[in-house]
Amino acid sequence: MARHLVTSALPYINGIKHLGNMVGSMLPADVYSRYLRRRGHDVLYICATDEHGTPAELAAKERGLPVDEFCAQAHEAQKAVYDGFELAFDYFGRSSSAQNVEITQHFARRLNENGFIEERAVRQVYSPADGRFLPDRYVEGTCPHCGYDKARGDQCENCTRVLDPTDLIAPRSAISGSTDLEVRETTHLFLLQSKLQGEVEAWIDEVGEDWPQLSSSIARKWLTEGLHDRAITRDLDWGVPVPADTWPELAAEGKVFYVWFDAPIEYIAGTKEWADAAPAGEVRDWKSWWYEADGGADPVRYTQFMAKDNVPFHTVMFPATELGVREPWKKVDYVKGFNWLTYYGGKFSTSQKRGVFTDHALDILPADYWRYFLVANAPESDDSSFTWEHFAATVNKDLADTLGNFVNRVLTFSRKRFGDEVPAGGTAGPAEAKLGEDIARLLAEYEEQMERLQFRKAAAALRALWSAGNSYLEEKAPWLEIKTDPEGAALTLRTGMNLIHLYAVVSEPFIPATSRSMRSAFALADDTAAWVSAGQAAALDAVPAGTGFTVPPVLFGKISEEDLESYRSRFGGGG
Repeated sequence: MARHLVTSALPYINGIKHLGNMVGSMLPADVYSRYLRRRGHDVLYICATDEHGTPAELAAKERGLPVDEFCAQAHEAQKAVYDGFELAFDYFGRSSSAQNVEITQHFARRLNENGFIEERAVRQVYSPADGRFLPDRYVEGTCPHCGYDKARGDQCENCTRVLDPTDLIAPRSAISGSTDLEVRETTHLFLLQSKLQGEVEAWIDEVGEDWPQLSSSIARKWLTEGLHDRAITRDLDWGVPVPADTWPELAAEGKVFYVWFDAPIEYIAGTKEWADAAPAGEVRDWKSWWYEADGGADPVRYTQFMAKDNVPFHTVMFPATELGVREPWKKVDYVKGFNWLTYYGGKFSTSQKRGVFTDHALDILPADYWRYFLVANAPESDDSSFTWEHFAATVNKDLADTLGNFVNRVLTFSRKRFGDEVPAGGTAGPAEAKLGEDIARLLAEYEEQMERLQFRKAAAALRALWSAGNSYLEEKAPWLEIKTDPEGAALTLRTGMNLIHLYAVVSEPFIPATSRSMRSAFALADDTAAWVSAGQAAALDAVPAGTGFTVPPVLFGKISEEDLESYRSRFGGGG
């Protein structure tokens, strides 16, 4: 048994996320965590809402709420969706927590003591009408490149060009709309990443060799271009305050840390939140997961999941922060980066009501439909496109026909011919021996791909396991066999029931609700199997004759052409 720390990129607080966000971080992290737990490992899966930064303040302003109240409500709304998807976080925290304030300020003090933070004067847009400096996203105007009149001071959403607030034509405050803007001097803290470049490079050389190409190439691109010193404070009302005991003047001015400085630290702080939330009498040692002191607990393997836009911060900026602190904080061992999931080749868009967002997805169909489709088509090697046609074809073929129909056929036919107990009789022959060999081989392939975090290939191996049952059933044809060899038909159906139980166990990381339904079909006295070895799988004897069973409701309904038309009409797509 090993200890595995798993984190997924923190979903931002300003709204319910779309399917691309789900498949690019939290869902594969959940599938992997579930798999590891099933294999008997000690797993801690931590996530949280990312609650600081300009967009949180703007979203709160649009809602007419104080930002802390807005974030509290948005956190609960997001958590409800993730519960609906059965994301089995060990803890889902908040970056606005007291624990994150404490640890972020500790990191900043240590970086300062070690000579990696410097105060620098910069010129920034100031709004007399608002009485404050305006961070990039608080300045709006016309893009000088494409003429889009709602461009932000950091980037034009229309042409995607990176901007500076002073580039905008006719700039205005996003808060008040005032065009009376000035450029004034202000002081910020800078993290001296340039002084840490050599250490970051040496660390990536040591651990990054086995990372996916997407993750390692992005990290090395940043290093090749050179690490630049980066401002880590902002003039905002909402964020982790600069500690007054270290920078009294900046604290008096109300400076807070940049969201990308404190957000990764929330992985650590979220673990402390988990420990602090322990039930009475339970002691949770959060530091044993993060603080690699000599003579400590068993080693931890740390795996991060994120979309490619988050990779630079997790492979360069956060490791630089951890290195500069000069304390033995755990650094990531494996960074699983994902490309984009698009919607018919274009972006998901909340404002244009284009694409499927996670709350709406659960309104349409249960979570397992989405979980399986998304992971089986995860954008690992390149971008992938969501289309309703592809979704329906996958659900109908893999889930409804291959898995669901097999379960229904076996249990329904057996109950009709042999009653409500697993039938006895028959001696295993060549067909069962071949099936056992195939199942053992496919299970080993499934395990190998899960260990390698190759989710599309793991899904293909799982699908092949399901298909093996159908091939066996077609070969033995118990509906014909029962006419001449009732005991042979009993053997075939009993073998099919053991396949169903096997599928319940090994499919759980992908489709947990369906796995529970399959497992609960059998009245086994002691059904505690967490996983099944290749040898156990080949034996196909976990469900003995005489075991009572029930026929569960249809596991997966097919998606009709009428359904497709309604989905396309509601969400766009398909021309």
